[in-house]
Amino acid sequence: MTTVFIISAPSGSGKSTLVDRLLKADARLVFSISHTTRERRGAEADGQNYHFISREEFERRLSADEFLESAQVFGNYYGTHRRYLDQARRTGHDLVLDIDVQGERQLKEKIPDAVSIFVLAPSRVILESRLRARSEGSDQVIERRLREAAEEIRNYHRYDYVLVNQDVEDSVRQLRAIVEAERIRRIRMEEKIRPILSSFGMDLDKR
Repeated sequence: MTTVFIISAPSGSGKSTLVDRLLKADARLVFSISHTTRERRGAEADGQNYHFISREEFERRLSADEFLESAQVFGNYYGTHRRYLDQARRTGHDLVLDIDVQGERQLKEKIPDAVSIFVLAPSRVILESRLRARSEGSDQVIERRLREAAEEIRNYHRYDYVLVNQDVEDSVRQLRAIVEAERIRRIRMEEKIRPILSSFGMDLDKR
């Protein structure tokens, strides 16, 4: 059984670092690379950071219902292709998605059992400091990022877990603990439970 893990966070919260460390630590997880119509930035590579496609191609795929979720951000499309979930199910992996609060809302409607995790910086001051350390542009750009963060944070209560990223090592341990806890929930264990109950002459479907 495949579990979908949705990880969302305001820009500058350290989400990308946490996701990268989580994926390296757990071979049973695979990552869904989003499709986008925006231009590449810096050293970004197609198929690694994003799948970069034209607006026409994105809209064609959108009309064909190929995306699990999609959104327009600053005039550009972003979306999660269904094939990543299909591949994860075929190979028995769990799927990690790095998407915003719009995408989380759409995906939860389609996959209610998806596990959502919201990552927060410890404070606005620390978030601003991280944004400036990343050279996120002018003061106006940073202020816009902070306003966006405030809007996203309002949605934290929609998530199954909230993780305050004070220390990267602690946060990675917490993320791994969430993943392992979800893997041993009863719904994930039923394939192992079934033969045990059967040995007692019990039927899992008639419990």
